[in-house]
Amino acid sequence: MKELELKYGCNPNQKPSKIYMKDGELPIEVLNGKPGYINFLDAFNGWQLVKELKKATGLPAAASFKHVSPAGAAVGLSLNEVERKIYWVDDMSELSPLASAYARARGADRMSSFGDFIALSDVCDVDTAKLIKREVSDGIIAPGYEPEALELLKAKKKGNYAVIQIDPAYVPNPVETKDVYGITFEQGRNELVIDDALFANVVTENKEIPEQAKIDLAIAMITLKYTQSNSVCYVKGGQAIGIGAGQQSRIHCTRLAGNKADNWFLRQNPKVLNLPFKDKIGRADRDNTIDVYMSDDYMDVLADGTWENFFTEKPEVLTREEKRAWLDQMTDVALGSDAFFPFGDNVERAHRSGVKYIAQPGGSIRDDNVIETCNKYGMAMCFTGIRLFHH
Repeated sequence: MKELELKYGCNPNQKPSKIYMKDGELPIEVLNGKPGYINFLDAFNGWQLVKELKKATGLPAAASFKHVSPAGAAVGLSLNEVERKIYWVDDMSELSPLASAYARARGADRMSSFGDFIALSDVCDVDTAKLIKREVSDGIIAPGYEPEALELLKAKKKGNYAVIQIDPAYVPNPVETKDVYGITFEQGRNELVIDDALFANVVTENKEIPEQAKIDLAIAMITLKYTQSNSVCYVKGGQAIGIGAGQQSRIHCTRLAGNKADNWFLRQNPKVLNLPFKDKIGRADRDNTIDVYMSDDYMDVLADGTWENFFTEKPEVLTREEKRAWLDQMTDVALGSDAFFPFGDNVERAHRSGVKYIAQPGGSIRDDNVIETCNKYGMAMCFTGIRLFHH
């Protein structure tokens, strides 16, 4: 197949629409549903991300994409009991490594992942398909599907769930183009290999970056490679826990990603874990309610006459002081930035979310101030010398 006609482009008024190859055959096969223009953008960006994560770590990888940026990305490490609970998989048996990767990718920012497009590095197994079947999702791309897994996925969305199979041996042209306003842009593909060598230039007093931190930094940088810039990514234990995408200001990026990382950790607070939800409350409504409960707008779900809609009894408020004390326990977080930090305020904000390891290009006229701020908190920061803008 050389081309595939689509229903429309980014919006219903943008017709005609298709994807096609200038040379050769399309490296994909649509096994079910009718993926759209944005679905394919998410699918192809997501596939590149998980393929690189697998290559860098040797572990199965998954990504949850929304609007051409990842909401979450992770590798297939086993889940502890708290993680199983906050990702809503505590009722399932032990998950396969690939299913664990998707549970982590989906669970990092469940609000943003609602209606996601999924990318998997490996053949989709039954465990992963069972997990996906319960979530609100638009589609999936993977290098293959176990027969039973494929049947489970085909049953989603009344049979309309988009299932794409990609040829894992496909190698794209090293030069890429796109048109904007009738004008063609051309550039070499970003073929940068992200490995330990990228983190060798440690510029802070603390020079110690342990192996797990290097893995987390690699996950952060690979994730940023496929995230709309400006972008910052917080990673802990093999998964992105906060991604800030598409912000014009880097400090806003750092704050946005940091707030998401904070929410990921706050979900593990006993008050949040033990919220007395009514049995009839669906998973998406639980996610929304938890998000409000953890915010400064908690009275939107705790006010008399309202809490009764969600809970069997009125929960106690999770106070600002309790939240801060809980967040102070979060440690050993890795942070990547797709471009240099222009001010030390980014490091100050990162510190409040437990960041201990940072990778960024360096090259700001205020590098000394950024390094000094890292030294104040005993952080280890490396300069990669490489910018990772993605547009």
